[in-house]
Amino acid sequence: MNPNDMRSLQLRGLGAWIVTLFLLVGIGSILPDWLINLFFVLAGLAIIAPVAGFFGLRWWLQRNLVQESCPVCSAPVSGLKTTNLQCQNCGEPLQFENGKIKRVTPPGTVDVDVVDVTAQVIED
Repeated sequence: MNPNDMRSLQLRGLGAWIVTLFLLVGIGSILPDWLINLFFVLAGLAIIAPVAGFFGLRWWLQRNLVQESCPVCSAPVSGLKTTNLQCQNCGEPLQFENGKIKRVTPPGTVDVDVVDVTAQVIED
């Protein structure tokens, strides 16, 4: 076995954790207190920020996400309140207005509901 070989200096398992702990304690003993406090503040922010971001995004989506059916084809449509939507089924442009999803129609367009009337045959 060659004593100058670097593989003989590798630490594995518990030995690596003990050496890391001693290095951290040694470095922490020579650093100023404000730098150690800054490290803990940054570590705390790294843990808290994603959790707060997740719950903040859920809260924002619950307030701004609209899920209703298309007024034209009755397919389910979802989107944000502040944006114009488009039905994925029929392609109709839609927008959010007063708590409901409505069609976006050009001025002068008249919406008509179609009623099916069956013809009656009158015999003479």
